[in-house]
Amino acid sequence: MNRLILRYTLGLMTVGTLLSCNNKYRVWVGNYGEQKVLNLPYGIHKKQVMDIFLPAQYMPGSPTVMIIHGGAWKYGRKEHMIMIQKYLHYHKIPTINIDYRHASTKHRITYKEQLEDIALAQKKFNTLAPKANLRPDNYILLGESAGAHLALLYGYQNPQKTQKIISLSAPTDFYSSKYTRSLHSWYSAPTLQTMVGSKFSRKNISHSFKEASPIYHISDVPTLLFHGDSDYLVNRNQAITLDSMLSRKGVPHRLIYMKNTGHTPRFFSKYKRDSIILPAILDWIKK
Repeated sequence: MNRLILRYTLGLMTVGTLLSCNNKYRVWVGNYGEQKVLNLPYGIHKKQVMDIFLPAQYMPGSPTVMIIHGGAWKYGRKEHMIMIQKYLHYHKIPTINIDYRHASTKHRITYKEQLEDIALAQKKFNTLAPKANLRPDNYILLGESAGAHLALLYGYQNPQKTQKIISLSAPTDFYSSKYTRSLHSWYSAPTLQTMVGSKFSRKNISHSFKEASPIYHISDVPTLLFHGDSDYLVNRNQAITLDSMLSRKGVPHRLIYMKNTGHTPRFFSKYKRDSIILPAILDWIKK
């Protein structure tokens, strides 16, 4: 059993009573030693909280899966990913599921601040990891949609901390002419401007959109990609092109390309989730 984390979390219970009602910090311990720490702060912003799920038994030193929700960078919350977190918990995989600051022009929050939030959450968990017989800076990043974009970008830029990446319906390229000529770029431009913090111009696109694109930051991190051929929010070519680039660079990877399938697992059929997506995620984590 890995109970040592409780020495830390129980010491924070008095802090939990001081948090706002939106961030109700609490600890749950099961009969066999499994633990769930909910809304643990990793920063001072109200969105900088995370849920930690530790199964009763897992391999000491195994990677921790960090789950990053989607929501067009401006919306969403960690609870949207609870199905995947519960599935991994059932299969004895340690996980952390994070909220992060939403992109905002008014508050000057872009994807860069969101990457900082991933780093802050990891820094916080690193202090707990040894107490739970886990290694610091030993993460598998799992993201959905905008969260998958952040997982790819952070993971490729921080290969020393990232064992693997799992990407579900990720946008990967905001800079190439193939993207700027696409229909997707027309209706996504306002959101991209907020996320990147720069004006989106097809005739003279800013280099900042290249900096925000995972496809231009590929490193040797094994990558599992999921994408649907009928994705109405993120063009299928985003996954296909990244798959091609990973092959060209010799990066271990796999693309699971699903027919008659739309955007993100929450909108997929139960059959596809249970028979294709979740087993493939588990296999990728364990292989």
